[in-house]
Amino acid sequence: MAAFTREYSTLGPRARVDFPLSNIGVAYTVAVKVGNSPITYNLIVDSSSSITWVGTRNPYLSSTGVNTGEPVAINYLQGTIFKDLLTFTNRLSIEMPIAIATSAPLGFDGVLGIGPQMSSLYALQNQNLQEHTIPSVTDYLYMHNAIRRRVVSISFQPVVRGVVNHGQLTFGGYDPVYRDRLRYTPVTPNPPLSRYWGINQRIIYGNMELIPHTTGVVDSSCTFLYIASDAYERYKDATGGIVNAANGLLQITIEKYDALRVLKFHIGTEIYRLNSDAQIWPRSLNYMVNGYEHDIFLVVKSLNTPIGVEHAFINGYVFLQRFYTVFDSDLSQVGFARTEFTAATTNF
Repeated sequence: MAAFTREYSTLGPRARVDFPLSNIGVAYTVAVKVGNSPITYNLIVDSSSSITWVGTRNPYLSSTGVNTGEPVAINYLQGTIFKDLLTFTNRLSIEMPIAIATSAPLGFDGVLGIGPQMSSLYALQNQNLQEHTIPSVTDYLYMHNAIRRRVVSISFQPVVRGVVNHGQLTFGGYDPVYRDRLRYTPVTPNPPLSRYWGINQRIIYGNMELIPHTTGVVDSSCTFLYIASDAYERYKDATGGIVNAANGLLQITIEKYDALRVLKFHIGTEIYRLNSDAQIWPRSLNYMVNGYEHDIFLVVKSLNTPIGVEHAFINGYVFLQRFYTVFDSDLSQVGFARTEFTAATTNF
C-alpha cells in the first residue's frame, strides 16, 4: 500500500502541514477518510492517547484494511487494530494502525490520537504484546518522511458572539506567528504521567493557592478544566458557586461573576491567566450543557481525588482555547503562547 498521495510522495518532508479543525462546542474535530470507505470521519483531536479510533458512530466500511487480530482497549473503548490508509482532506495519506471500535458508547466518529507513543502502553490486550506501544499519527508522518520533526500543534478559539470559530492542526512544527511568544516546559520525568503530556504547574485563584507546584496533564479531548477535589472545594467556596443538578457544573449569579478573580497558572517561568470570561461556559452554548440562556456556569470541575493522588489537574479544551499549544515529542516538552483570544471577553 502506498504511504502517500501523489502530492506528498515527491516533495520530501515538510517543515509543517496544516489542517482545519471544526469546533463542535465541546471539542475539536478533524475530517479524515479511512481506506476506500466513502465515509468522512470527524475525529476528536485527542492528546491523551496515541491511538486513532474509528467506528464509534459511523461504521468502518473500508475493504483495504488488514486486520492484525490485535485486541486493544482504553478506559472507554474496545476494538481491534487494522492497518489502513488515513487521509486528511484528500491531501495527505499515511498507512498506520487504526483501532476499529467494537464497543461504541460515543456520540462522535472516533478520535485522532496525538499523544506520546508511551501513552498506549498496556492498551494492547494480547498478553504477549502488553509491553508494546502504538505510535501516533505524528510518529507515523515522521517515520514516513512526511514531516521533519515529531511535533504537533493546535490552535483552538473560543466562541465569539455566538459564532463558533474553528481551529488548526499543524504537524511537523507550529504557526510561525507564535514563534516569539512560545514558552516551553518539560514533560515530567515521573511515571505514570511521563507517558502522557504531563507537566508541572501551580494554580492560584486571586491570591489563594489552589494547587501547589505539582503534576497534571494537558488533554485536548477533555472539555473542562479539572482540578483536585480539595482545590475544587476551595475554588467553589471562593467563587460562591453552587452545583447545578442538571449538569454538575458550578453555577453563579451575575454578582458573583462580577466578583471573579483571575485564575493563574504558573508553568515554567510564565504565568498564564484565565480572566473571568475564560472561567465560564459560553452562554450562547448553554443548551449544550442543559442550561438556560442567561445561566452562568463555571468551567472548573473536580477530579474527585485530592492533591497527591494521581494527577492534580487536567488542562482541557477550555484552557487550550486561550493559548496556542505545541506538543513536542522530539524534545519531550509542551509549549504555550498567548493569542488574541487569551484575554477575550466572548463567553458572557
